Amino acid sequence: MLSYKPTLRIRIYISMLTLIIISLIIIGATTIIYFDNQNEAYHQERLYRKEKTVVMSLSYFFKDTENENEMNGVSKVFEAEIIKLAEINNVEVNIFSMAGEILISSNYDYSDPDYYKTRIADPILEKLWSSHKRQVQEIDDEHISTFSLIYGKDGNTPIAIVNIPYNISLVDHDSGIAPFLTALIEIYILLLIGAGLIAFFLSNYITKGLRTISDKMKGVSISKKNEPLKWKGNDEIGVLISEYNRMIAQLEESANKLAKSERESAWREMAKQVAHEIKNPLTPMKLSVQHLQRALQPNDPDFEDKMQRFADKLITQIDALTNIANEFSNFAKMPKSKMEHLLIDTVLGKTIDLFDEHENIKIEYINKNESETKINGDAEQLTRVFNNIIKNAIQSIPSEREGIIIVELSQIGNICKITISDNGEGIAEDILDKIFVPNFTTKSSGSGLGLAMVKQIVNAHGGEISFETEINKGTSFKIEIPIFKE
Repeated sequence: MLSYKPTLRIRIYISMLTLIIISLIIIGATTIIYFDNQNEAYHQERLYRKEKTVVMSLSYFFKDTENENEMNGVSKVFEAEIIKLAEINNVEVNIFSMAGEILISSNYDYSDPDYYKTRIADPILEKLWSSHKRQVQEIDDEHISTFSLIYGKDGNTPIAIVNIPYNISLVDHDSGIAPFLTALIEIYILLLIGAGLIAFFLSNYITKGLRTISDKMKGVSISKKNEPLKWKGNDEIGVLISEYNRMIAQLEESANKLAKSERESAWREMAKQVAHEIKNPLTPMKLSVQHLQRALQPNDPDFEDKMQRFADKLITQIDALTNIANEFSNFAKMPKSKMEHLLIDTVLGKTIDLFDEHENIKIEYINKNESETKINGDAEQLTRVFNNIIKNAIQSIPSEREGIIIVELSQIGNICKITISDNGEGIAEDILDKIFVPNFTTKSSGSGLGLAMVKQIVNAHGGEISFETEINKGTSFKIEIPIFKE
């Protein structure tokens, strides 16, 4: 199963976007926590102020009370005042005895039988007795209850306990936070969209140089001159481009050395081959001259006939030497290429015209392309390729068989395909892997450079050549060359 691997640009974009989102989340969470703490502090302060006001008022009411035993009667006297005090401060006020029993409340129904059962929890009561300090009981997230002592006439003896329950949800302070949070979320969404766009353009800008290098590296070839890149700035991408330029300079130098080495090696091999090929006709030429020296007499009646046969033999061997020299010359010219934009149909047509008058051979040309097909190539070298393959096709057809050669031109995507098929004898299986090897030939004459030269030319054009063959039915050569795009 194939796994998706995002490009560097996508990874940079996702990383930047993730960092922005995390930053916004942290800032948002910090803001919410801050306002929550501020809100809690506000309620604590508000409750403390109200409690202080209530305690001061109650201390004034009970300023003449000497001890807690007098509280039962006194509290009833000030019941109306206590209720009024609770209304003014918008809180509930409960007064308990020092034993924790309810004495009076601004909010309780005295007809309720459970009213008198209300009392302060023992832990709170014990803390008040032991510390004589204000106690705060957090019932849940929205309810707080405070307990404070009220002192009697002497100011040192506690006579009662005042309790103020507080409900946070009933206070209007929270109403200002919700709109603020809504506005904050809207701003964060806009920031996220803006940051996403900025991250997108930044990721494109950062990887622009890398894409340029990638595109150039795809076209790097040892068989052509590679253009260096230009980059303004000495940043990391500039360093990478400098390394790329240094690499193609070294590649060109290595290619020149390799080409020189290959040429020297090829010349050595060619020298061996030429020497070998020249020796073949020289031997019969020498034997013919020696035989003529022994057999030819000036007064011999067959003098002219023998001289003619000798001349014919000599001319035949000289022609063989000439063919070898021509093959060698053609192969030696291979490095020189004049690339230009060509109509491949025109090149094929001119090549086929050279064989139109060949006896007992019919050449059929099929162009499957609806429009003209251009390639970047050397017309002379491509003519040599098609000429060599067609000539080999003609030579492979037995003289007693009516020859049919089909040349077909087609286009598959960005590839121009030329197929040359014949109905000759085919190629034996034991020599299939030697067809494109220099110096190899199945003919009694020739240097074996033809198809090696063909393969070299096709490869120089960025193409490929292959063949299919069947004994006594024929051979089909297929050439594929990239088309030229405007």
